[in-house]
Amino acid sequence: MPDQTRPIPAGTRIGHVHLKVADLERALGFYRDVLGFQVKARYGDQAVFIAAGDYHHHIGLNTWESKGGQPPAPGTTGLFHTAILYPTRAALADALHRVLSAGIQLDGASDHGVSEALYLRDPDQNGVELYWDRPEADWPRDGNGGIAMFTKRLDVEDLLKQRVS
Repeated sequence: MPDQTRPIPAGTRIGHVHLKVADLERALGFYRDVLGFQVKARYGDQAVFIAAGDYHHHIGLNTWESKGGQPPAPGTTGLFHTAILYPTRAALADALHRVLSAGIQLDGASDHGVSEALYLRDPDQNGVELYWDRPEADWPRDGNGGIAMFTKRLDVEDLLKQRVS
């Protein structure tokens, strides 16, 4: 029987997400054209793999089971959101500018103490979180030294001022 008390190694990361979409070109209009991911591989009108930089792929998009499909109904199980981590606050500000310039509405914007996050939906109504992490030394802590996350309204106007054009 496996040792269920041993934690997963600290260096473990989630490598990519693969999303079922109804329309590949519409999905690319969001992930490539608005957010700026680059196409790494394409399989006709069925699948595309996209990434930031030279990685093989951060996001896979496919229509294998979902071409022309509808988003899941509210109240059903499934993916809550995909979280995309930006390296700096300025990079997150640029992402916010891209999203707003494309006329995409935010579902929310939160300061969690450890991070600042923007919440929105892709064209298939998949939840998307765009965020950056503050340096660990700046994370809020409780009296025992544990992380004391919170949710406060994020000042998006202040965030936009961080954008480097």
